[in-house]
Amino acid sequence: MSLPLQALTPELCVAPQLEAAAMAEAAAAGFRSVINNRPDFEGGPDQPSSREIEAAAKAAGLEYRHLPVSGAYQSPEEIAAFRNLLDSLPKPILAFCRSGARCTRLFQASQQLS
Repeated sequence: MSLPLQALTPELCVAPQLEAAAMAEAAAAGFRSVINNRPDFEGGPDQPSSREIEAAAKAAGLEYRHLPVSGAYQSPEEIAAFRNLLDSLPKPILAFCRSGARCTRLFQASQQLS
């Protein structure tokens, strides 16, 4: 398996939905933290749950945070929370959602905060 990454900065990459098994690969690739921006079961019952991914992330030695946000709208509070995670988690960080676009929008909006 190869991680489908898009680098936004040297310390942040985004990806589409990841499986729990991808957490070991993320750790092997040098990531230190993972942010899941997808609500549980947004894609139906076959979508891996945050709990499953968190267990795999922790087993791989990664920090893990679940910040579920809608694909259609990210509130100012969610954008601020994402910025806080970017500022506080060990880097590099891998953030994922359904396609990677939501994470990208969160990142772009968070960069407008001072």
